[in-house]
Amino acid sequence: MSSAPPPEVAALAVEVPPKLAFDPKKHINHVPPKKIWTMTEIERGNQGVSPNAVSEPFSLFTEEAVKQMRAEILSKPVLENCTYQSNLSPCQLRGYAPKYAPFVYDAWHSPQVLEIVSKIAGIDLVPVMDFEIGHINISVHSKEAQEEAKRAIAEHKSRQADEGVSGCPWEDDTPIVGWHTDSYPFVCVLMLSDCSQMIGGETALRKGSGDIMKVRGPGVGNAVVLQGRYIEHQALKAYGGQERITMVTSFRPKSPLVQDDTILDTVRAVSNLPDLYRDYTEYRLELVEERVRAQLKKIRERKNRGHKFDTPGNKAFLREQKQFFESMLKALVDEDKVIPGYTDSSHLISPDLKERDEFFSKLYVATRNKK
Repeated sequence: MSSAPPPEVAALAVEVPPKLAFDPKKHINHVPPKKIWTMTEIERGNQGVSPNAVSEPFSLFTEEAVKQMRAEILSKPVLENCTYQSNLSPCQLRGYAPKYAPFVYDAWHSPQVLEIVSKIAGIDLVPVMDFEIGHINISVHSKEAQEEAKRAIAEHKSRQADEGVSGCPWEDDTPIVGWHTDSYPFVCVLMLSDCSQMIGGETALRKGSGDIMKVRGPGVGNAVVLQGRYIEHQALKAYGGQERITMVTSFRPKSPLVQDDTILDTVRAVSNLPDLYRDYTEYRLELVEERVRAQLKKIRERKNRGHKFDTPGNKAFLREQKQFFESMLKALVDEDKVIPGYTDSSHLISPDLKERDEFFSKLYVATRNKK
């Protein structure tokens, strides 16, 4: 169930966004990332659907494209009907495309954009479902926070700034979005705010060893591709500027024959469940449909060649589909059992992060119940 936007977010509202058709020739401004880190490099080599883990920030969209995206996602209908808050993030916008944001929807379904994201990910990808097009995280800074930021920036300028990825000297950096893994295999995180006068805002990643590394935050119109289903990460707070808005679009493998480890643990509590569950069930059943067609083709080809029926192979196929359906039954939690805004620690990998998350989640629920 959606909620009212915080006053500082409501103040950003646009009355009526202009109508503009997405044109890849005008609105894509792609410069490939200089570096893509592999799952092996972050010590998670046996996990995931691709060897690629995370990219450096890279240019993706033009200034005009970003301006139109901002106008659509900050429109009054979106803020009034698609705002959510949770123990992971204080303000999120979800499930607004294509109804309220046709430009955003068309951009992320553009064949050219899909080719760019897929090449960086190392596997052919498609948007996971319509409800997850352009998930928005918003952080708006108060005047006091902006003054604090000015002091922090002045101090920062006296030191040499880190570039790219560096060791994280402290783990209690204030996050915009807390430690989590994503519900979907890959995400593309697009920056919609001018970060030129900001410091911080990196994405912190938990390596397989438990060490922390930081990926430099993208500039406006720039993006990062991350295999976030298999990597614990958090978005760190940025200092400077009035607001920080990121757009996160989730992707899954295009091929129905590639494993799909999608869960709904981090999105269920911040969604209109009938819409989320419908989109999820529809695409998952489509995957099963394609898998069954492929399996039938194998069976018929063996028959036509005079080969005997492959009992072990077909039983393995059926077991895989059984596990697939069981994961769906687990994902489709009854609506009356979902606590709005509350995400538990089941999505986390590291025991210490699970313990920390459970402590703060209990505080969140207790505080929410008092309201």
